[in-house]
Amino acid sequence: MDEIKKLSSVTVGDTEVVYWQNIKSGQVELALVPAAAPAPALDRSEIDNAELTPLAEVKIRGDHNTCGFGAGRSMRHNGSTEQFRFREQQMRDHEVETILADPRGYELAHRLAWRGDTPVFTVSVEFRNRSRKPVTLDMIESFALGGLGPYASDEQHERIRLHRFRSSWSAEAYHVADTAEALHLERSWSGHSVCSERFGQIGTMPVRGFHPFAAVEDAKTGVFWGVQLAWAGSWQIEFSRRRALDFSLSGGLADREFGHWSKTIDAGETFTAPEAFVACSAHGFDALCSRLLAEQEARLDVPESEEDLPVIFNEWCTTWGDPTEEKVLAIADKLRGTPVRYLVIDAGWFKSDGSEWYAAQGDWEPSPRLFPNGLKAVADKIREYGFIPGIWFEFEVCGPQSKAFKLYEKHHLTLDGIPVFPDRHFWNLNDPEAKAILEEKVVQMLKRNGFGYIKVDYNETVGFGCDHPDSPGEGLRRQVLGTYGMFRRLREVNPGLVIENCSSGGHRLEPSMFALSSMSSFSDAHEEPEIPVIAASLHRLMLPRQNQIWAVVKPQHELKKLGYILSSAMLGRFCLSGDILGLNDEQWAFVREAMEFYRRLVPVLKHGSSTLSTMMSPAWRKLRGNQILVRRSRDGRELALFVHVFDNPPSQLAFRLPAGEWKIIEEFAAPGTGTSSTAGNEYRLDAPAPMSGRVIRLQN
Repeated sequence: MDEIKKLSSVTVGDTEVVYWQNIKSGQVELALVPAAAPAPALDRSEIDNAELTPLAEVKIRGDHNTCGFGAGRSMRHNGSTEQFRFREQQMRDHEVETILADPRGYELAHRLAWRGDTPVFTVSVEFRNRSRKPVTLDMIESFALGGLGPYASDEQHERIRLHRFRSSWSAEAYHVADTAEALHLERSWSGHSVCSERFGQIGTMPVRGFHPFAAVEDAKTGVFWGVQLAWAGSWQIEFSRRRALDFSLSGGLADREFGHWSKTIDAGETFTAPEAFVACSAHGFDALCSRLLAEQEARLDVPESEEDLPVIFNEWCTTWGDPTEEKVLAIADKLRGTPVRYLVIDAGWFKSDGSEWYAAQGDWEPSPRLFPNGLKAVADKIREYGFIPGIWFEFEVCGPQSKAFKLYEKHHLTLDGIPVFPDRHFWNLNDPEAKAILEEKVVQMLKRNGFGYIKVDYNETVGFGCDHPDSPGEGLRRQVLGTYGMFRRLREVNPGLVIENCSSGGHRLEPSMFALSSMSSFSDAHEEPEIPVIAASLHRLMLPRQNQIWAVVKPQHELKKLGYILSSAMLGRFCLSGDILGLNDEQWAFVREAMEFYRRLVPVLKHGSSTLSTMMSPAWRKLRGNQILVRRSRDGRELALFVHVFDNPPSQLAFRLPAGEWKIIEEFAAPGTGTSSTAGNEYRLDAPAPMSGRVIRLQN
């Protein structure tokens, strides 16, 4: 056991970062452990059958594949990784760089960085070709955490769980937790075979199946380890074990097997994998998620107009793809004097007679029938009413009813020489002429017409890839980088521009897109009962200040339903839509009350931490039970309590708040939906009405 030694360690906040080294093989492992855990972590140098998880892994074409029946299940533990040995490590201020070297002239530079004493870490891996020949990579990892489950010297039966968030259209952020046994990750009798749960997403909708997130729990000690990938293309994460008793978590770009990716690196060139955020916590799942969110918050770059998280109005659920100058200005007049700051014109403003909004994208000329005075006149008028005008684009695609669909086909993405999607062409965002067209039609159009807000939608995926000399997966990777470039260009030419990230609702809810936008549309479930369930779950994956949640109001809604809808929107960025012109005085007064209440919630939404408690059915389309989300201010003195009651509620709900004496400051709820009270640190809701919602502000 003397082959394994502690190479180095550093403590950040309450987390110890440990690098272990196998002297014989030259392998290095990264492990995170709470500095004051419920149980002491075992010394890996003293554990029988200990096996290190390589700090960084690549697969070089021509080297032998994974053994232990791993081919097709995993590309880890291959012949390339075996040849990389520890060369040097530099401990800098807030950064550790570790260099692994291959005798053939290749290097892997692994960087771990953090900010201040906040125990969340950014990991990046760079491949350097120092040889004189090109080399082809079939896999490169962004991160690898080893030694998961470091508190037991046995096989840890029934104590290790993998947490993930599944996602589908209008059903984002569905939390699931599986034991290692349920995932069939028990060691075989010999430990020979590779045991791996490889999951991810293929295409340019990175949240279509799973969110790029994973957490491992030791249920006995309550310690969690977690990761978020910051990448808007194809990705993968592996939860695995080999011969070792403990587990590992790794991932990055979807590899050649999983995502059709390979890339040739010429002599003297380098390649950097997408970044990942990693953390551990001994304070529960929500605490782990909050740590990962701290890195998202550190990367925020939002315009001044976003400082107080203003209300948005989007007219999509008002005009349903048929906006006109008259309709938009009538809405603006109705909204005067409310907390609304952004008034957004959604899809359809460009469609010609006889065309459909979803088929007409690409030319981006305003309809003279819908906007006879042009868009600038409308935008100017919106500003006169006191709002920042916004507009919808899906600029990455062309629809079949646009002139651009055929006219510029050679500037669209192809696979095997033909457009990757027959009914909706994707601009090649690395093609100079395509970029020039979009510069004029989108970037400069916003500037000419005075729009201060753009909703960027994205309603289809490229699929597994597009034409590129290296591989379809590399073509897709470059397209994602082109998307990033367009988002940066929008802000560069239009300083102060507010960017909304939307992709059929929530298909781009991942950290790299959060960093390029002010907020993101959470889902397309705008009028469905599961709105608060999706919105609350997303508190674990994104900052609520960036989570745009719609409240679609209609004249046929009674106050109880309006209360459910409006309280749900307060779980993040409040976005109003619907038939506000048809509401009666009582309904409109209630909507205005909600917006004013939201405005007083903003400090807690902007800076705080969330804890979610659910006692509900697993079926989101038939909700039973209840859900309570507690949002605590950064100084700990104020709480926002979001209570949603579904079908078949009990006669009383009782919920334990954080320690202290909590008093209700104010409450937003529809009349007759229950009575709230507190006693010490207990909250009670008597006679809760089914399918009702409320928000309570409390002070300690």
